[in-house]
Formats: sequence, C-alpha cells, structure tokens
Amino acid sequence: MFQSHTGYPFFSRPISALEENQFKRQEVYETAWNKGGFEISATYNDLLLNESSNETLSQFVKDKIKQVVKDQTLAEKLLPTYPIATKRLVLDTNYYETFNLPHVHFVNVKTAPITQFSENGICTADKEYPLDMVVFATGYDGMTGPLLNMDIKGRGGESLKEKWEHGANVSTYLGVATNLFPNMFMITGPQSPSVATNMPTSIEQHVDWIDRFIAYIEAEGLEMVEANAQQEEEWRIHCEEVYRKTLYSKTPSWYSGANVEGKPEAFLIYLGGLGPYGKILENCATSEYSGFDQYSSITKSM
Repeated sequence: MFQSHTGYPFFSRPISALEENQFKRQEVYETAWNKGGFEISATYNDLLLNESSNETLSQFVKDKIKQVVKDQTLAEKLLPTYPIATKRLVLDTNYYETFNLPHVHFVNVKTAPITQFSENGICTADKEYPLDMVVFATGYDGMTGPLLNMDIKGRGGESLKEKWEHGANVSTYLGVATNLFPNMFMITGPQSPSVATNMPTSIEQHVDWIDRFIAYIEAEGLEMVEANAQQEEEWRIHCEEVYRKTLYSKTPSWYSGANVEGKPEAFLIYLGGLGPYGKILENCATSEYSGFDQYSSITKSM
C-alpha cells in the first residue's frame, strides 16, 4: 500500500480515460462501482488531471444517481456540479436509495438556509420541519485547525497561529515539521499527502519515519533539530505547483478551508502521491535528514 498513489491496495490503469474505448471504459467503471470504495476515482491515471477524462467518470456517476433516485427533479439536485472526486466521494450503502423513502426530504440549505431551532424541529428560510431528533454536525477546520487550537509556542515565543496568521502562507517541510518550532513533529500535517490518501497508511508512514529520525537524533547526540527555512519554502512552492496542475484547484472544499467562514483558502495537501512522497521521505533520511538544521547544543543555536 505504501507504493500506491493513494495508500490503498490498488493502482491506476497506466493510461488516460480517453485512450480507452467507451465500452471498455464503461466496463471498468461498472466493475469499480460494484466493488465500492475509492477505487473508482483511480481507474485511470488522469481522472484528476484532465477535465475531459474526469467528465467520463462524472457522467457515469450522474447516470447512476438518475437510475437510483426515482424522482428525476430530485435526482438533478443530487448530481455533482464539480469534477468528480475533487470533493470527498460519497461511499454509500444505499445512500441514494434513501431519497426514495416517503419520509426523507431533501433541503438545500444554500438556497433556504437554517434560521433557527424551534420547539418542534428546525426552521429554514422556507418552512419549519418537525423532527424528533437532530444530529447537530458543526463541521471542522481541516488541516490546520487542531494544530492551531493547541496554541503551540515556538522558538522566540511566537505561536503557530501567529506564524500561519494569513492562512495562505502556511508552510511546513514535508508536512512533518516547520521552521521556528524545533523538535516538533506533525503526523499527517499540512502539505503532506494526508486526507488525499488512506489515512491509517499515511499515519503509519509518518510514525515510522519520525521514530527513525528520533533514533538518529539520539545516536548523533543532537539536542535540537529544526526545519530549514529555505527548504520549507521550496516545499511549499512545490506543493502549490503540484496542486495547480490538478482539478482540485477548480473546486472549493474543506480541503482548502472553504467550509470555514473567514478562513483564507489554501490547499494544504501534497498531491504528489503517497508512494512518491515516501521516496522523498526516504531520501531525506538517507541523506542524514538534509533539510533540517541540526544542533548538538541548544545554547549555540539560540
């Protein structure tokens, strides 16, 4: 799994979706659809790079939704309006079938926003919906939220929030460390493959690498290691360049902070793939952790 692009035990077909004839392509999509999971978004190697290729999969999924949802007016409302898989896929067990049930209603809170909770249920701009129970899902601040909420202070007393104050300027080295915060390692942090991959696999990859680095620190008698500022900036630029080549750049989502009001939008995931990223980590390790400033005495480094 560590060699694949996504961290899952499957690999993309090494061709464009446009190179396959439509009958074979339909067969490939149908097989992946019936199998379930994320594999359908990795059936061809350019689905997240080429709009025309992506459209073949988008249309397949739209046709499936129209087949399942009986009310075609409602089905139209459920169709994705963005390149497929640039938002988290709906991995469902009879999710779309649920909309055929007589007691299930679709409410678009973008056109009819929730105004208040009432004694009987929820009120939108259009009407009141009586409910016995409400699951109040507040959303989350992806990639940076948990780190900033810990209010971590770095060398010189600056907080991580102050360093990343403008959001779009978030920077790390390899997604595992950041300059001015010595001896601090992040697991699946900003600018690592993180949520664009199989998270347990990504977590294991980082934990193993950090454990190896700590062993090196102890063996070398080092007291402090810190991401080099120049290497960090180069990694930030590289992450941005990779992102701009993909269709993710055309879709506002929680991946880029679009779900948090007032948060500057910045795509904070490395999209180069888990396998290639693992080779970058390995090169860093075998070059005695180049990219990190290393000090045998903290006093001398301050």
